[in-house]
Amino acid sequence: MSPSRLNGSSEAAKLALGLLLLGFCIAPTPGDVGGCGQAPDELDPGIFFATKKDIDCERCRECGLRTERCAQACESTAAIETEFPEGCVPLVHDGEVCLRALLVAGCDDYARYAADGESNVPSECNFCPPRTGASSIGER
Repeated sequence: MSPSRLNGSSEAAKLALGLLLLGFCIAPTPGDVGGCGQAPDELDPGIFFATKKDIDCERCRECGLRTERCAQACESTAAIETEFPEGCVPLVHDGEVCLRALLVAGCDDYARYAADGESNVPSECNFCPPRTGASSIGER
């Protein structure tokens, strides 16, 4: 190989590397575009809690659970929560992830979520962790 041919391929490699680095430098980061392609809209508590109530009822029936929480979820006249705890401002995406987790949870997990007394919630639904003396989402 001649020295001029080596010099030309070296220059082409440098140019290709430079273009690649430029592409990484000018591309937006996930946070710059709202992450997951969604606008950061606040989650509507009425819609979220009504949907969660429907899912809870459906899953309680599917898993054969007979707890007071299940009875309340399936009671058509039961009150639906309309507010998140003070200072809690979850986003629509947070609610979607939570509801999806409830839909795909196994019956053993759902039995823990629907247990009377102190219950667990999927980590995906713990977007407003309780402060000292407060309760989790969906608990009274």
